Amino acid sequence: MQELLPFPRRRDDGDAWLEVVESSVPGRLDGLRFGRWHVLVLVALGSIWIIEGLQVTVAGTLGARIISEESLGLSSTGVGIAASLYLIGAVAGALLFGYLNDRLGPKRVFLIPVSVYLLATLATATSFNLWTFVIFRCAAGFGIGGEYAAINAVIGELVPPRVRGYAYLLVNGAWWLGATAGAALSFVLLDPKVLPHDVGWRVALGVAGLLGVGIILLRRLVPESPRWLMVHGRADHAADVVDGLEREYGRPGGHGGHEHTIAIRQRESIGFDVLLRTMLRRYRRQALLGFSLMVAQAFFFNAVFFTYPLILTEFYGQVDGHVAVFLVPMSMAAFLGPLLLGRLFDRIGRTPMIASCYAASAALLVLSGWLFTDPSRSPWAITAAWSAAFFVGSAGAAGAYLTISEVFPLELRGMAVAFFYALATMAGGFVAPTLFAYLIDTGDRHLLFLGYLAAAALMAAAAAVDAVFGLPAERRPLEQVTAPLGADAERASAPLRVRGPQPAAAMNQPTIAP
Repeated sequence: MQELLPFPRRRDDGDAWLEVVESSVPGRLDGLRFGRWHVLVLVALGSIWIIEGLQVTVAGTLGARIISEESLGLSSTGVGIAASLYLIGAVAGALLFGYLNDRLGPKRVFLIPVSVYLLATLATATSFNLWTFVIFRCAAGFGIGGEYAAINAVIGELVPPRVRGYAYLLVNGAWWLGATAGAALSFVLLDPKVLPHDVGWRVALGVAGLLGVGIILLRRLVPESPRWLMVHGRADHAADVVDGLEREYGRPGGHGGHEHTIAIRQRESIGFDVLLRTMLRRYRRQALLGFSLMVAQAFFFNAVFFTYPLILTEFYGQVDGHVAVFLVPMSMAAFLGPLLLGRLFDRIGRTPMIASCYAASAALLVLSGWLFTDPSRSPWAITAAWSAAFFVGSAGAAGAYLTISEVFPLELRGMAVAFFYALATMAGGFVAPTLFAYLIDTGDRHLLFLGYLAAAALMAAAAAVDAVFGLPAERRPLEQVTAPLGADAERASAPLRVRGPQPAAAMNQPTIAP
């Protein structure tokens, strides 16, 4: 089992390194049979996206109800302020909880932001004026930003590599399942014969908040990440966690994972300064890849999906009660993309699938925009074209989060996810809605088409970057895709001293040894 090895503390470029440990924990985790425990983990972590997709879609389709004098009586500016502060809160939450993910451990971090998000969502349902609505929405964004950082950092650490890609796509694709439910629910909530103007949106947010109580209970059953424990000086605890999983859920399933060991120097927590310095010095290729994929997909979806209700209203004369009819097929297509294409990310490979999904969505967006320029085409024709773009685009977007979680070292993973999510949110969340709202206000279909061409160009450029710089991560342990910082030959070069006889080759081996 693990042996803690005495090694003097030292500081190197601001990093606090501790001891060297030889551990089989990652290999044993990767070798576990995929079963009900993994399903529990995925449900516990991913079900929050169903709630988030539901409440975001409901909030978008019910915007007119919130503005009306019979409800909060907010102005359009007030709703815009609330949306902006929601995104600001999301960026702040991602950065803070990405930082705390390394300090406190993933388990505590993915319990805190979900609690903040759900309490803030419930509080939003009780809003009585502009400022209460804005403050509660900002708090909800703060929580959901932390969720992006925590969840996407830990899935790959707990799921076997042979199904890791599909697991990521299913979890992130669950957002669109919630969006589908939210769009369908809007039919009822927008009907004044069923619920008054001031009640429908409150009921939707209240139900979303209450559903989250079950998520918190489920997450309490998920153990701390053994990889995090191993790196942060608690290798014995990490081994105990894996021992318990093997006893309860079965020994490794014939993949030999328990035979793989890694020699790694443990370390204290780090900060974003170390992340940025390390990315610029040693992981520029990965940084360019992550930036391209994340920003392009954020701009793409914010340019189309979140402005589509405005397009239906301004260009096709649809009233609020009919907007959701068109959102349902788009959301369902975006959910079916990861569901049906996800297995190919593990079989064919990350780079071929992500690059092709981005390129295909770019081409389909150009086609959709061209169809939109013809006023004689029905909104159903445009919706069908955009649904096709969303089918492949959502799979590629989920692949972007998968990529970030795989191509950076174990010690930087949580903060890397948070950092690139924050960049993508600022680029897609702020720039895209503002730009496309302006283009919609002009009433010029051809100007709007130019905006779609810009979004398509970003997706095509990201596809090219991925084709050139993508890393082969499918069905490989995370530590083989990108070695941990502590497993680097320069930083973990001290001889391993273990009790008892050891093979000569293992006495001074800082990298993964099968």
